Amino acid sequence: MRAKTILLPLLILLAVVPAAPSRADELADKGREIFQQYQHAVVTVQLVTKTKMSFGGAGEQSNEAKQDLTGTVLDPSGLTVLSLSACEPGEMMQNIMAGAGGDAGSKIKMNTELSDVKILLEDGSEAPAEVVLRDKDLDLAFIRPKTKPAKPMTALDLSQSAPARVLDQVLALNRLGQAAGRAYAVSIERVSAVVQKPRLFYIPESSATSTSMGCPAFSLDGKLVGIFLMRSVNTQGSGGMGFMMGRVEGVTAIILPASDVLKAAKQAPEPK
Repeated sequence: MRAKTILLPLLILLAVVPAAPSRADELADKGREIFQQYQHAVVTVQLVTKTKMSFGGAGEQSNEAKQDLTGTVLDPSGLTVLSLSACEPGEMMQNIMAGAGGDAGSKIKMNTELSDVKILLEDGSEAPAEVVLRDKDLDLAFIRPKTKPAKPMTALDLSQSAPARVLDQVLALNRLGQAAGRAYAVSIERVSAVVQKPRLFYIPESSATSTSMGCPAFSLDGKLVGIFLMRSVNTQGSGGMGFMMGRVEGVTAIILPASDVLKAAKQAPEPK
């Protein structure tokens, strides 16, 4: 009887332990399939940003910076969506400073504009592009090559989308920086909250991954959930508590549903 009492828990343990690696392998297999199918719809966008800043009407300071951002191609003609706050962070930075600095922060004025935009193509060439549509409310910037690409670009179908629920896992596709050879990358994210008002969007958990703004998010069955963007609100009058628990008050990363991105994309001018 004593031997049976010891043996039974061991048998149960042996039956349960292999299940965890099996689930992990299943997730990896699904992730690799999605990665292989959609990775080329994610591109690096190089741009030059001019920033002008003033404080309380004092003299204006300006600087110019070159940066790489992640974009998601939505149409074979090259229509690509980016995070507007990543392209032109002036308004978002003003919201942050207004919340962190109280009255002093509200006197800071910051404007940004783009002077040069290029999409890095798969063959290593560059396609000069231009912003064709901005949507501040949704944090969307749409760009398109100035000349028609020599061959159609790999693009996502926004109509093939899926909703997400709290604690769902999603896969984010990205293009890494120059130091990493601009390799394609994939991250596993989890939805920590679903916000219904003022509009539907998803909040990803805050653990650090390679995901950046402009990345597409996919459900585990390969359907597009949405695009990673930023949402910022002016928190002036919040008592100067702009930074709490490692987060910036008034600013959060979100996943905007693909259906909202599609509605906005339909407003973009057709290629000439």
